[in-house]
Amino acid sequence: MTSISVLGCGWLGLPLAKHLVSNRFAVKGSVRSKEKTESLEAIPVAPFVLDIDGEIAEQSWGAFLDSDILVIAIPSKNQTGFSALIRVLESSSIKNVVFVSSTSVYADNNGVVTEDIAASESSALFQIESLFCQSSVFTTTVIRFSGLVGYQRNPGRFFQKSGRSVSNPDAAVNMIHQDDCVELITQIIKQEKWNDLFNACADSHPSKREFYTQATQRIGVSTPEFIDSDTQTFKIISNEKIKKALGYEFIYPDVMQITYDEC
Repeated sequence: MTSISVLGCGWLGLPLAKHLVSNRFAVKGSVRSKEKTESLEAIPVAPFVLDIDGEIAEQSWGAFLDSDILVIAIPSKNQTGFSALIRVLESSSIKNVVFVSSTSVYADNNGVVTEDIAASESSALFQIESLFCQSSVFTTTVIRFSGLVGYQRNPGRFFQKSGRSVSNPDAAVNMIHQDDCVELITQIIKQEKWNDLFNACADSHPSKREFYTQATQRIGVSTPEFIDSDTQTFKIISNEKIKKALGYEFIYPDVMQITYDEC
């Protein structure tokens, strides 16, 4: 049985770990505090308390990294911590890594962004991606998700506090539902799409004005103030490569049709 370790069982990592268990993988999961291990044991996933900002050494991380595949699903930009993790990884049994990144590594280009577009080299996240991709001991597939929505992430709730406004309101939004994130990572693992780079975003790209107006109206929150400007900057993330590579159809292709009943 293929074994998978999920580093960071939070909003994305926990449902991913649960989904991987249901797909008959042996799964280990990490959280940052002992209080959170109960959520892993309930799945059931072998729990570990680990922190990228703490000590990273074989004696503390060895058992967690005794797997075939590592999924990194933490938002940290601690390059020193990740460099230390890579050194331990290279002496572990891990052969493949899925590194969860973000399309925020791309600058606005007022057009469509594919994987062939260069990311900003000054981006800390891009530099961390590069550290993993440069290893000759294990292979890494990077998946860059757009804005994460679904379940506990209802974009309308951001505007429950008054005074929050939206700039550049006619720019396109790039969003993806949690369920698609989980299934895309699962399919990368099942189909063994290693040593690759994918953007992941829903098919539709409504304007910020359309998206946030609907999101706030649905929960009875006042529509945010939209700050217009003479110049518009935007990017439209293409998902064509990942759909073609995995033969994938999005569960939530239209972000305007997403409901948040479980938020």
